[in-house]
Amino acid sequence: MAQKGIQLDRETFSCSICLDLLKDPVTIPCGHSYCMKCIESFWDEEEKKIISCPQCRQTFTPRPVLVKNTMLAALVEEMKKSGLQAAPADRCYAGPEEVACDICTGRKLKAIKSCLVCLVSYCETHIQPHYDVVQLKKHQLLEPSKKLHEHICSLHDEVMKIFCRTDQQSICYVCTVDEHKGHDIVSATAERTKRLKELEVTRQEIQQRIQDREKDVKLLQLEVEAINHSADKTVEDSEKIFTGLIQLLQKRCSDVKQQIRSQQETEVSRVKELQEKLQQEITELRRKDVELEKLSHTEDHSQFLHNYPSLSTLSEPADSLSINIRPLRYFEDVAAAVSETRDKLQDVLTEKWTNVSLAVTEVDVLLSLPGEPKTRADFLKYSCEITLDPNTAHTQLAFSEGNRKITLMAQNQFSNSPKRFSVPFQILSKESLSGRCYWEVEWGRRGGYVAVAYGNVNKAGNGFGYDDKSWALLCKYNGNEFWHNNIQTSISSSTLSRVGVYVDHRAGILSFYDVSTTMTLLHRVQTTFTQPLYAGLRLYFRCGDTAEICKLK
Repeated sequence: MAQKGIQLDRETFSCSICLDLLKDPVTIPCGHSYCMKCIESFWDEEEKKIISCPQCRQTFTPRPVLVKNTMLAALVEEMKKSGLQAAPADRCYAGPEEVACDICTGRKLKAIKSCLVCLVSYCETHIQPHYDVVQLKKHQLLEPSKKLHEHICSLHDEVMKIFCRTDQQSICYVCTVDEHKGHDIVSATAERTKRLKELEVTRQEIQQRIQDREKDVKLLQLEVEAINHSADKTVEDSEKIFTGLIQLLQKRCSDVKQQIRSQQETEVSRVKELQEKLQQEITELRRKDVELEKLSHTEDHSQFLHNYPSLSTLSEPADSLSINIRPLRYFEDVAAAVSETRDKLQDVLTEKWTNVSLAVTEVDVLLSLPGEPKTRADFLKYSCEITLDPNTAHTQLAFSEGNRKITLMAQNQFSNSPKRFSVPFQILSKESLSGRCYWEVEWGRRGGYVAVAYGNVNKAGNGFGYDDKSWALLCKYNGNEFWHNNIQTSISSSTLSRVGVYVDHRAGILSFYDVSTTMTLLHRVQTTFTQPLYAGLRLYFRCGDTAEICKLK
């Protein structure tokens, strides 16, 4: 209790402006006491000529003459001698971006409220009269604001408590009988109530949207986890498959090596066995030769004739040998067979690897994807660089413009090859088509076929559009046709000099457009593409005919 009393004394003898012990205390007519310097500074800073009490706002006319209150001064000195210092309230000084108390002198505290009537911002201490004094309780308080002047009408210097719905702005009472006369006018409070209801509806919509988006985020997170799981599983399975292939190749390599070594050992053993037989025969022949030579030097005729028959007779060799020497060619057939296997395996891997790569690149999340392009500018966003593959070209096609243009020649330009089209005057692109692609073809004279096809389309077949592995638009002077799986569809009779082709491989969309003047749809196909696609061209039969894949970028 004693400590509480001391605290009360400290607050009693503190200046409500500087919040410190009174210095040269003065008491103004309303009974409140301040430091002489604090109250004089406060009155000097007043923008209006009305002199008032910072706490109770009582006004004085004229400005009171300040006289030091000796009794308060003596009491303050006694407190200082007793060693008791004023315990100022927890001070929260205003920062550069914060609203400062207009009443505080020196370093100002942070304001906690602003008054629309006083047009003054107050700290926690100086706002207290607005809670205690009856007249001040009627004032409208709001959160601290540096823009109190925005609440004052610039024309009439009055607080704007009215809202004009016609002009959608806050106005003062005088404006209602002047500039805004006859307008739809309500009190600011009523408009605020209405807007709060609208705000609540908007907030509900926002909250609902937040919930929806949070659900979407969770779904996408699940999608991420599914993608990661699927990718990890596929990598693991692919590694097992490739490891198995590697092990199979290593086993085949080991088997071939073992077979070669076994056959090597067998053949070498046979040869060495034959060598030994031959060596024995040579030894026997040399012995016979020595005996015959000795016989030839015998001087005893009877002895010579007696021994000659037995020594001169040669026995037939046990084996009738016919040895054919093949230097370094004994296992060449094996090496050739292995090389042929390698080439076939490389061809298979090359052909199928495109499918693997395409399957990887086409994996994506089914989000909201943009629809099919509408304007040529939209299509050009998907334009792709396409060049023609000379390895697939018919022998009478010549190339120019960086392998983008073909010309039909009278003489063969290439030798025949199984990879070339034997069908007259056809060719495929070098690049496969994945995702969304767009390109344009321009004809030189008589038109021709613009097509898409699988890489394994029959090179010796009837041509683009006559099987289930190609789709072709035939452009000719007397009518245009679409062909697929040997089925014809007539589409237009206009002469086409330039055709645009759009492919969405994943969506299974193939569209042909006349781009000679405007972007006009000629034919559209909705299907399912099961392999990578390649662009295709086919010319008519007249020498000099040309077709060019246009450079769009």
